[in-house]
Amino acid sequence: MSAVYAPAIPRPVPARHRGLNRAEICDQNFSEFVKAWDGPVHAAPPADAPVLHGATLTATDFLHLFGSQLISRHLDLMARVLRVQNKVFYTIGSSGHEGNAMVARATRHTDPAFLHYRSGGFMAERFRKLPGMDPIMDSALSFAASKDDPASGGRHKVWGSKPLWVLPQTSTIASHLPKALGTAVAIEQARRIGHALPIPEDSIAICSFGDASSNHATAQTAFNAAAWTAHQKLPAPVLYVCEDNGIGISVKTPTGWVAERYRNMHGLDYFFADGLDLAAGYGQVAAAVEHCRRTRRPTFLHLKTTRIMGHAGTDFEIEWRSIDELVQVEASDPLLRSAEIALMSGLMSKDQLLAYYESFRGKCFAAAEEADRRPKIETLDEIIAPLAPHHPELVHREATRNDYADARLKAFGGEAKLPEKQPAKHLAIQINQALHDLFAKYPETLLFGEDVAQKGGVYTVTKGLHKAFGPARVFNTLLDETIILGLAQGYANLGMIPVPEIQYLAYFHNACDQIRGEACSLQFFSNGQYRNPMVVRIAGLGYQRGFGGHFHNDNSITALRDIPGLVIGCPSRGDDAAMMLRTMMALARVDGRVCAFLEPIATYMTKDLHEAGDGLWLTEYPAPDRAIPVGEGKVYGEGDDLVIYTFGNGVPMSLKAARQIEAAQGWKVRVVDLRWLLPLNEAFIVEQARSAKRVLVVDEGRRSAGVGEGIITALVEGGLGATPLARVCGVDTYTPLAGAAFLVLPSEADIVAAAAGLA
Repeated sequence: MSAVYAPAIPRPVPARHRGLNRAEICDQNFSEFVKAWDGPVHAAPPADAPVLHGATLTATDFLHLFGSQLISRHLDLMARVLRVQNKVFYTIGSSGHEGNAMVARATRHTDPAFLHYRSGGFMAERFRKLPGMDPIMDSALSFAASKDDPASGGRHKVWGSKPLWVLPQTSTIASHLPKALGTAVAIEQARRIGHALPIPEDSIAICSFGDASSNHATAQTAFNAAAWTAHQKLPAPVLYVCEDNGIGISVKTPTGWVAERYRNMHGLDYFFADGLDLAAGYGQVAAAVEHCRRTRRPTFLHLKTTRIMGHAGTDFEIEWRSIDELVQVEASDPLLRSAEIALMSGLMSKDQLLAYYESFRGKCFAAAEEADRRPKIETLDEIIAPLAPHHPELVHREATRNDYADARLKAFGGEAKLPEKQPAKHLAIQINQALHDLFAKYPETLLFGEDVAQKGGVYTVTKGLHKAFGPARVFNTLLDETIILGLAQGYANLGMIPVPEIQYLAYFHNACDQIRGEACSLQFFSNGQYRNPMVVRIAGLGYQRGFGGHFHNDNSITALRDIPGLVIGCPSRGDDAAMMLRTMMALARVDGRVCAFLEPIATYMTKDLHEAGDGLWLTEYPAPDRAIPVGEGKVYGEGDDLVIYTFGNGVPMSLKAARQIEAAQGWKVRVVDLRWLLPLNEAFIVEQARSAKRVLVVDEGRRSAGVGEGIITALVEGGLGATPLARVCGVDTYTPLAGAAFLVLPSEADIVAAAAGLA
């Protein structure tokens, strides 16, 4: 759609000397432009009439949008002034992007929004959707890092609002695009599984980002997945808004790149809108929104913007851009065009417009001064309060809740087929039985990933779930871990409990930021208002025989253990796995937690412990009213001569070694299975070692930054550093193929030798 009006190019203000702040220049430009304006003036239009001839934007729409633009601009100007006084702590502004207010006006406050950090205009306009809300004060509290900030409680300057369905996030480049797509898909998925949505069924998901961010791998995977979904005629009502200002910090986007890259992308419907001109742009924006809502297809809105006043307050553009270029950019300021519309349409006189402009300056500075007086976060407890909520009694009550007998009977095919009535089974089968059980218990649960549906996963752990619960709840995804975890966040945002599968631990590293930077940070940055509960199943660890290499024998869980708020469980046997899964699902449902369930592939099919045919690693299925609380370990034996701490594959290996050690040394050995790797139960670790004469830590992970370091630290800090101890762990190397893999992993012989060394 072409512009309905071609504005006169604002007269550039003469270049000031290089010492002046460009924010001051832009501020002065507005006043000087208004004072110097001498264009035609028309009779003021009625409120519901087009603001200019040929425009779709009404006078009322324009006045609201212009007010939102001015709120955004004066918040930016205020931040630049008060930052040097330590009253404001964030200066990445929205100046030049104020046209994104049009997206807010054309959408609903119940359309979930995942926003670019230059979304001041959008937020100011969305605040109009509900009465009694104050965009200036709320924003000022966030700028001031006050704990009264309704978005994050002072933890970060984020655009967010629970009542306005703006999910807070930081400015990690493009990392929010996968979860925006996931939320769009979830809107439609809820209907298919009969889940009641917290938003209207015809909602769309909105996601804004910059032109530079569109090149990021995470953005590309989101666009690809959106197109992949649309290609199959599956609904995915996501509105991707690329706010194209032509530059990323100091790197310019090639002219025409965004349009050429996305205009003809299969499966992604392209619209262009002029974000610098409200009169020309609003109809274009509204058309894109209407298309996305009506067709339920992924829609790419290419919004033309500019960036004035630099990337942030510390970006002195004059050091790397010519003064002529800066003046040209500043002349494209969208507020100058809005001022022209206000004057030309007869809605405001020059004096009224200048007074209107200054009124927002006064409101923003007054709000900032008030925000500065509000309380700040002062204690560590306040900081971490929303990070990892945990109500152990409520979680355990939920984990052991057994009021779904009819659903269980249907899922398993009758009383005689209930898993607790079957003979003892190995780990893979017990995980499978537990998943069937939990899907019967929680009808809002979804399981998805690569090969998990008809095939049942590469190790058949999810076999039968697709048949039992249908393709709406158990389904395959494209081969992309980033999107798998993005989908999980989307489903969780709308009240479902996703159980995504990451096929191998090494594949998680491809998508780590979806958990580290996004999923686990949401409760923290929203002050507990938003949550995205999930249980991520990850097959991993070492010791696979006849198959492997560093992708399939990955023993490194350090990247997981370093994520704040994440819960990690790692079972070594089938009954534990079932009971730990119940607790994780309860953690997700009760406390909104993100959990990682690390499944040791090498013991999936293990039946025997000491000798072939002994069946000692088979377990009976625990009744559904049993669960293992977070942090509760398992202790094998009562000996004090040697206490071995381990987890996962290390448990059966240590039990085998313990028999040899007892025979060789005459000791009584106790093996402690931690089961929960994050958070480590340090009190339990210390208590188990109090009477120990010797301690051995068996950690199949790598030597550097492994679980073993956490165990030893807990012992030392618990006052047991004088107890003789040793560590058996993996080597700091990638895992080679075939039998060579066992040279870099701890072995039973290594454990026996380490014990002998402690003798």
